[in-house]
Amino acid sequence: MKHRQLLAIAIASVCASAAHAQSTVQLSGTTDVYVGSMRMAGDAGRRTVVNSGGMTTSWFGFTGSEDLGGGLKAGFALTSFIQVDDGTQGRFPGDTFFSRDANVSLSGSFGTLRLGRWMAPNFLPSVLANPMGDSFTFAPLIVHMNVPLFNGSGWQATTPSDTGWSNQIAYSTPDINGFKANLQYQFGEQPGDNGKKNVGANFFYFGGPLLLTGYYERDQISNPGQGAYFGTTKKDWMLGAAYDFQVAKPYLTYGQTKADNAPGRAKTLQIGVSAPLGAGKVLASWAKTDLSASDINRKTLTVGYDYNLSKRTDVYAMLMNDKITHQSSGSSFGVGIRHRF
Repeated sequence: MKHRQLLAIAIASVCASAAHAQSTVQLSGTTDVYVGSMRMAGDAGRRTVVNSGGMTTSWFGFTGSEDLGGGLKAGFALTSFIQVDDGTQGRFPGDTFFSRDANVSLSGSFGTLRLGRWMAPNFLPSVLANPMGDSFTFAPLIVHMNVPLFNGSGWQATTPSDTGWSNQIAYSTPDINGFKANLQYQFGEQPGDNGKKNVGANFFYFGGPLLLTGYYERDQISNPGQGAYFGTTKKDWMLGAAYDFQVAKPYLTYGQTKADNAPGRAKTLQIGVSAPLGAGKVLASWAKTDLSASDINRKTLTVGYDYNLSKRTDVYAMLMNDKITHQSSGSSFGVGIRHRF
């Protein structure tokens, strides 16, 4: 009898371990803080700061998956932005708590179907196709696309509707010989919205040292949260490429943005390069945005060095120059540390 009890306990233990192995939950994130002297084009003066998110917007959160059998997996992501310099939640006042990710997914050989808040089509192509990644502080392409200037220049971000979309259905294809794509649809969810929505798609091709990417969006509602109708339709697209020659990796992007209720387009060209040096990389990127309905353009150049202390921790130094037609020019410098967990 005792042997049978021991056998039953052993079998129960093995089953419990197997069930546990089929389901995982992970806490992860990135903390990034820099010290800088900042002046953007059009600023009245210089600011000395200790700020969050020099090279990556700081965030933390939970992701998980469960093996459902038969090649199916369920997953979830709940991740939140945070300003590490003062502990404030979100990227800006009024940002939703889980504005980075709040979704559930089902994946298999068919690809992945995801419901909830997730990246907008514009985000990942712009991050992969410039040498400074998702730096909303120092990457010229990202600054032009996503960061308005609250000064005399009146500069507006060229990306119509945030880098993340709420209330969306997204389908991601499986990897097909290095090619992947996402198809995305965001519901307006407003009473009497008459079908107002955001739709978009992006693609990625990874062929050895070659990267090709691009996106298209047709936007009618704002983000984050339950967005409001713009009162117009805004369209934007971008194509990008990079090639790793080992000694250097050049980057190139070109894109346009157009609103139905405004004349002209915003046309943005970005050229960049990264080159290994010691335990880090030298980074350089230049972006120019022309507003075709006027004589106004913006030119931003950033050069810097990113040094790896370990696989998860790096330190960086960046120097940026920013110019807008008819505005005072600005220059900024920052040194920071980034840790991934």
